[in-house]
Amino acid sequence: MPSILLFFVIVSLLHLLLPAAGHHICSAAQQPLCPPFNTTPPPYPFSTIPGCGHPAFQLHCTPTASLLKINNLTFSLLRYDSSSSSLLLSPLSISSKSKSESNPEICPSLSSIPHHPINLNNTPFKFSGSSCSRLSLLKPCPPSTLSLPNCTLCPWHCSLVRHPLRLLRNDCGPSSRSVSEQGCQSDVLGFLDKILKYGIEVEFERNNGEFFSKCVECRSDKNGVCGFNSSDPNKPFLCLHHQIIFPPPSLWFHHKKHIAEFASMFVILCLLCFIGVSIFAFRNGRFGGNGTTNLEDPTTLFLQNHRSASLLPPVFTYEELESSTNGFDPNRKIGDGGFGSVFLGKLLDGRTVAVKYLHRHGGKVVSSKSFCNEILILSSIEHPNLVKLHGYCSDPRGLLLVYDYIPNGTLADHLHGPNRKFSGSLSWTTRVDIALQIAMAVEYLHFTVQPPVVHRDITATNIFVDQYMRVRVGDFGLSRLLVCAEKNLSGELAGSSSGCVWTGPQGTPGYLDPDYHKSFRLTEKSDVFSFGVVLLEMITGLKAVDQRREKREVGLVDMVVARIQIGLLEQVVDPTLAAEGPAVTESVAAVAELAFQCVAADKDDRPDAREVVAELRRIWSRIRRVRVSNSNAVVVPAAAEE
Repeated sequence: MPSILLFFVIVSLLHLLLPAAGHHICSAAQQPLCPPFNTTPPPYPFSTIPGCGHPAFQLHCTPTASLLKINNLTFSLLRYDSSSSSLLLSPLSISSKSKSESNPEICPSLSSIPHHPINLNNTPFKFSGSSCSRLSLLKPCPPSTLSLPNCTLCPWHCSLVRHPLRLLRNDCGPSSRSVSEQGCQSDVLGFLDKILKYGIEVEFERNNGEFFSKCVECRSDKNGVCGFNSSDPNKPFLCLHHQIIFPPPSLWFHHKKHIAEFASMFVILCLLCFIGVSIFAFRNGRFGGNGTTNLEDPTTLFLQNHRSASLLPPVFTYEELESSTNGFDPNRKIGDGGFGSVFLGKLLDGRTVAVKYLHRHGGKVVSSKSFCNEILILSSIEHPNLVKLHGYCSDPRGLLLVYDYIPNGTLADHLHGPNRKFSGSLSWTTRVDIALQIAMAVEYLHFTVQPPVVHRDITATNIFVDQYMRVRVGDFGLSRLLVCAEKNLSGELAGSSSGCVWTGPQGTPGYLDPDYHKSFRLTEKSDVFSFGVVLLEMITGLKAVDQRREKREVGLVDMVVARIQIGLLEQVVDPTLAAEGPAVTESVAAVAELAFQCVAADKDDRPDAREVVAELRRIWSRIRRVRVSNSNAVVVPAAAEE
């Protein structure tokens, strides 16, 4: 902080005492600081001054955001990635409704959905593949459960409910995947509103276009500034030449009469600067006092540097979460893991939540990296089979995460909890349905999220089951982004070796990928291995690791794979499944074969998550045919039918 203030003092004195050379209006001194950029001027092609930068990237700067207008629709710029030439844009909240859709009692009141398609025609922008993929896979639920507005009075909303991809005009091609692979949405408009608030990604190509190529020549060969003739309708490119803002040191000696004056002012301003910094530090607890600090929390700064503040979940105060859990009452503890204890909480707005309090060892939080990682991952994804993060608290007294409360325990509780008190609810049909839901969540992380996410800790204790036997996969503390994913010629993730993240193996014993442990190379196949172990748990009802078993069978994978290889699977099948009769034998063998492939020692021998989902759907279809042949009234689990 003192060095920054000293820099500005020197700059101010140079402007006052030295006759600065003339410079063009596009220089940094003329432009304000516009979030999300932290430099002035914003990087080319952006500009806040008419006639500077690229005509399609003109920003209107506000204290909280940069606004960008594209074809008469104003967007808030949430993020700019220079490496991929992509922008994350959110349509500016709509304050007025069209005449035909002005009655909020008739038409939905959704602030982010514009009144016409988002049109990128005749602009350098195009929708990214991830944005198109997300909307192309959005499937409305059947009419009986669909929330449909009055189509006569609200034709645009009605059209979006039936065809969500119309929101992006016709700029997205057909999806390469069947929409039947994804779950349906009953509130399509609400889902679209959320997507737009989080932002849609658009890309632009720097290598194509005369404007960008001329700018490279202007800046490199002519030492100029890129701009355009704003008075010309065609806005042709201009290379604006300018002189440096400050004169070279050789000119300073022509102003010797100012040296004494400069020295005096410099000393005075340095003293003022020192006094100001001292007062600031003292007031914020930097010196002495109570041992705490009111300076902005470093964890919060880290999160904001890695993601726009508008995309982060809400921040709770420590006092609010402490009160919601009755002072972290031990009687309210509902879980305890390696990273933290989980308490049942009741927020001021009446919501019942689960509050994870990260553990401390020796007075120091050892999982702050896990804390930040989980926030960054969960704030960028949304899927019905993944836990929802409602907010967080970063406080010197503790790091806390606030999730959905799922009251029916974990999959581990149902399979092998104390006295297996939940086991009666896990019929074979239910287990296959749960397996399919978990696989769909993993498939979403690997193939829909860009860049792909590897969970790294798919275990029975991290899979939560609600009262309707719907699954939520949680605990993303160890998750990693595959930021260097390899792609095949069609642009899709390769089925094997798709990641290039090299890292020390982390995970839960019994679920850890042996190939990852050996090579230190993390890929999405590591999650497939862990999922295979979960499948074996559902088949056998046994734990992934149990020290009470013989040494060579402590690990469930070693125990079951050996039985499968010699054709003795029935020796390890859960007795409660055997009691269901021979009707389940064939499908148990099919799931066991799939699990056998998932836990292959070589990652290249394992299927990917998409293939796992397809195989589980085929197994479920066979189960349904058998059940239909035995009964005319079949209850079909929701996930299997999606």
